[in-house]
Amino acid sequence: MMQLLAPLPGEVGGGYCKGTRRRREPQKEPGLQVRAKWMVMLWAGAAMSACQKGAPQQQATRPPPPVTVATAIQQDVPQYIDEIGHTAASELVNITPQVEGQITERLFQDGAMVSKGQHLFTIDPRPYEAKVKQAEANVQHALAQKELAEADYRRLQQAFSVHAASQEDLDTKKAALDTAVADVAVNQADLDTAKLNLSFCYIDSPIDGRAGQRLVDVGNVVNANQTSILTVQRLQPLYVDFTVTERDFPEVRKLSDEGTLQVQVTVPQNPSEVRSGPLTFLDTSIQPGAGRLRVQATLKNEDKFLWPGQFVNVRLVLRTLKGAVLIPYQCTQMGQQGPYVYVLSADSKAEQVPIQMGQRQGAMVVVEKGLKAGDRVVQTGQLSVTPGGEVRVVAPVEGVPSVPVGGPSTQESGTAGAATPATTSAPAGGGE
Repeated sequence: MMQLLAPLPGEVGGGYCKGTRRRREPQKEPGLQVRAKWMVMLWAGAAMSACQKGAPQQQATRPPPPVTVATAIQQDVPQYIDEIGHTAASELVNITPQVEGQITERLFQDGAMVSKGQHLFTIDPRPYEAKVKQAEANVQHALAQKELAEADYRRLQQAFSVHAASQEDLDTKKAALDTAVADVAVNQADLDTAKLNLSFCYIDSPIDGRAGQRLVDVGNVVNANQTSILTVQRLQPLYVDFTVTERDFPEVRKLSDEGTLQVQVTVPQNPSEVRSGPLTFLDTSIQPGAGRLRVQATLKNEDKFLWPGQFVNVRLVLRTLKGAVLIPYQCTQMGQQGPYVYVLSADSKAEQVPIQMGQRQGAMVVVEKGLKAGDRVVQTGQLSVTPGGEVRVVAPVEGVPSVPVGGPSTQESGTAGAATPATTSAPAGGGE
């Protein structure tokens, strides 16, 4: 028998039969109550916004960034062309025997400095001494024949004078005398040749220079004018060969005609050691295809610092720029409009100033336009600087190089005549 249950509080409708499940539906709130809640929320948001607008806003102020400052200087600097070159011996001799024979002596050490006329090798002289003696005997024989021909001719002349000999006999004796005289000359020339060949057995150095490594040892047989046995190179003076571009050639030729141009040479491993010498040679034509002209400088090389065959950094000095303005290269920055620097004003504000740069001078760079001597330029800390903003000048950190990494090349560092940076560490204006 089914039992009817009373409805639960809040439920609409009558009861339901026991044993039958029925989903309970929630009672919906009236629309007026929902609108009231939304009005309260909107009113609270408006009130909070009004409070925020009325409160004073506080903005954080950034302190002036720390920077170091360098002062632009004015001095004379060279205008130059940088190239890569190589050294060459001023004289190079390949010593070749002029007679054949066996090497019996070597009188030098490989790599030793030798002087002109110094004895180096000896070729077995005995065969050539024998030829000299043979030639001397032939000369004596020819002289004896000459004396006999002269005596015969004199006797025949006396007989001819008393009409005891014919003209034909006299002419025959005269021809015999002339032949004897010629034989003496021929044998004397053979003797001179034999003596010369004997002297070739003693091989001397033809120049002052450095001997290379010997190419033959004692006991070897060498051929005349075929076998090179030694190379000698002269190191003092030394040539430096390099090239200049076709574009630079007219100016180089003009300045070379007006006076002697100077060349500064350094080696990459030791750029502080500078060797100088005059430009002594310009080639007769520009290399086709390459568009470059071969030129040559001559260095004294008194201390033998340079060696033939070295690759060197070459600086051809064209002229001297008077009163050029220089700053450390580290001060320069690159923007969309070109290079610029931050110049410090009297009130410690950094103004961005565009510049036109010239050639590098070691750790410095020439400023052709935009700066004057005495201007104070930001050297480090540029990334934190705002154009027109205030900065705080500090002293450079001890042990930190003033030249940036990747700044001047090894060729330029240590170059003679390079300017030295002038770094200012005193505070400016309102700085510390």
